[in-house]
Amino acid sequence: MSMKRRTFLKGTVATGALGFALGAGLLKPTAVLAAYPEDAFKAEKIEDALNALFGSSSAKDGDIKIKAPDIAENGAVVPVTVSTKIQNVESISLLVEKNPQPLGASYNLVGNIDGFVATRIKMRETSDVIAVVKAGGDIFSAKKTVKVTIGGCGG
Repeated sequence: MSMKRRTFLKGTVATGALGFALGAGLLKPTAVLAAYPEDAFKAEKIEDALNALFGSSSAKDGDIKIKAPDIAENGAVVPVTVSTKIQNVESISLLVEKNPQPLGASYNLVGNIDGFVATRIKMRETSDVIAVVKAGGDIFSAKKTVKVTIGGCGG
């Protein structure tokens, strides 16, 4: 029996067992999905998004660095990196002031790790990108203006 055939057969048996377990109700996909702050992502104002995420919309200025292009040629894929030296970072969120739903991304960080996130966000138009860091029960923020030249989440 060749190695490729064995691998194929193992995969087929594993897939069949998984399908059977799902069909029998032994595995529930909703139990393994990540928590999703639906109210925060559906909020249409920055204050509402922050309240849904953190229970407060007031944030202090903090030692947060936002690396994003000054001019984004395509608003549909704007690369953003957020880093901070603040200790005990619990979460990092990115908001775009002029988007229909301002919350672009939110990451919950666990354990003793560096406060660093890199992602791509959509921007409707030229706007401030706001990074919000929750650390030690406090909320910190910083912002950077990004000019969008074409398209984005608005077309």
